[in-house]
Parts: sequence; structure tokens; C-alpha cells
Amino acid sequence: MPVIRAIFWDVGGVLLTNAWDHAERTASLEHFHLDEEEFHDRHEMVVSSFERGEITLDEYLDRTVLYRTRPFTREAFKNYMFSLSQPFPDVLNFARSLAGTGKYFMGTINNESRELNLYRIETYGLKNIFRLFVSSCFVGLRKPERDIYRLALETTQRSPEECCFIDDRALNLECAAKLGMHTIEMQTLEDLRGDLEKLGVGIPG
Repeated sequence: MPVIRAIFWDVGGVLLTNAWDHAERTASLEHFHLDEEEFHDRHEMVVSSFERGEITLDEYLDRTVLYRTRPFTREAFKNYMFSLSQPFPDVLNFARSLAGTGKYFMGTINNESRELNLYRIETYGLKNIFRLFVSSCFVGLRKPERDIYRLALETTQRSPEECCFIDDRALNLECAAKLGMHTIEMQTLEDLRGDLEKLGVGIPG
């Protein structure tokens, strides 16, 4: 079996809660008493551009929420959005320990909008763990598109057989596996440790 030299991680649902997925959007709609159907129709029209970094957070909100007068401010809505991001401390600590061994190239492959992604990178110290962020908002590609995985491989000059990708969604893993990457579907930290150990990945001692 080839030696694993690079580990790529999803962020939302693996290291942190999701940034702006269904649960976060639903919580925001309830908190600010917004119409779900109306918001959803507008969101679906712009979410691809939002996550590819083609429109800013302010532009996204102008099109989905603030296209009419609201009884709350733009900043109040944005602050609530940011507040929904929370860490999974045990998984973060495990990833940090793996990075600390110096044995593995550590990167992310994730779908996130620019402002939320930058906030999460800074707030949760992800720059201290990962050397590369293949984020949809930076590269203009989204999982499960094949080219976002290919970009991660070509940028790092790693063969697929040397790489492992961790995600909590099967479809994202299927596309990575088709390129030859090892894949792990995130369940629990204990399961993750076991799955990585089967690939020869672990923390000494």
C-alpha cells in the first residue's frame, strides 16, 4: 500500500459546524422571522456564485434578505451568521496533532463563501494546522466537481494514492475516490482514528 503523505480535510461537518448549510440558514430564518420559501428561492439562484467567491457576503445578503426594509441591521444578520460557526475541539486537536508530527501535508478541500471561510480560518486557528486551503471561494470550483480535487493534487504535486480525503458527505468522497484518492467518511473521532490507522496514519506514542 502506498504511504499516505497528504491529508485533505473538509471543514464544515468535520472540523467545525457547517458555515451556511440548511441548519444554519433555518436557524437564521427563524431568528429573524423571515419567510422560508421566499428566501430559499433567492438563495438557490445565487448560492453557486456566493460559494465560488463571485459575489461578496454583502451582495448575497442584498439579493436574499436585504432587498426590502427589515427591522434589523445588516451587521446584526452578519454577526448572527458568524456566531453559528462552532468548533469540534476534539477533532481540531487531533488534526493539530497530526500536523505536529511533520509527516503529513495537511490541506482543506471545502465549499465556503469567502467572508465566512476567512472568519473561520482566523477564529479557529486553521492556519496553524493547514498549509493549503483549496476553498471554493478561492479557486472558483465546488465539490463535488472533479477539478477541485484535481487542483489540490496538482498544486501539491502529490499522487492520488498518497492522499487521503476526509468528508462527511458520500458524494464528495465518491468523486475524490474516482481520481484514486483514499477517502474516509467522517462519523466520530474514534472511527476517524481507526480508519486512518488502517491507512498507516497515526500519532506516535
